[in-house]
Amino acid sequence: MSKIRYKLTNQNMQTYNEFQWELGKKYVIENDEDALCGEGFFHFYCHPLLAILHNSIHAQLPNPRLFKAKVSGKNKTDGQLKEGWKKATLIEEIPIPEITIKQKIRYGILCALEVYNENSFVEWANNWLSGKDRSRAAARASADAAVVVHVAARAADAAAYAADAAAYAARAADAALAAAYAARAADAAAYAADAPAYAAADAALAAARAAKNIDLIKIAEKAINDPNQ
Repeated sequence: MSKIRYKLTNQNMQTYNEFQWELGKKYVIENDEDALCGEGFFHFYCHPLLAILHNSIHAQLPNPRLFKAKVSGKNKTDGQLKEGWKKATLIEEIPIPEITIKQKIRYGILCALEVYNENSFVEWANNWLSGKDRSRAAARASADAAVVVHVAARAADAAAYAADAAAYAARAADAALAAAYAARAADAAAYAADAPAYAAADAALAAARAAKNIDLIKIAEKAINDPNQ
């Protein structure tokens, strides 16, 4: 049974290695390669918002086009971060969702909050989300604190001798890294356009690694509907 997914291309309807797509044409990968990020799958997203929000850490297309597609066959997923399918047909071009830098940062912060509940970060995150304090100084302090936790957790992970302890430390490190990326996105917003989007997407990636069941679609929709934008 086919499913609907979403594909980004450049302005010439090309993807990696100048692979050429055409509307209505069915494409099939027949090799047995099983790596999601290799040449064994066509890459898609499960939601238009995620396609745009994660572009900065995947294809990095500077001026993408977005297509709805029918996909089928063998597939592989990385949670809601990205999907791979063996068979695909682009069926319709759709408008690119308009997402502001602040909405991208909000997305990263909301992702980090799903897995990281250190008090000072939560306080900073809530202040940023509400618009109470979006200063660069506050963001930098929060990022620095999260990096300290990340480094400590990685050290504990390396030194751990029990499987449960190692797994816990790894999750803590990923969560702290997600928080650091989210805070750095807010910090970067003070002086750059591209860096915040990349940092926010990395926050989503780290958060998803820390907790596999995060609903990125729900978070993305919440970020876009931010009443403080």
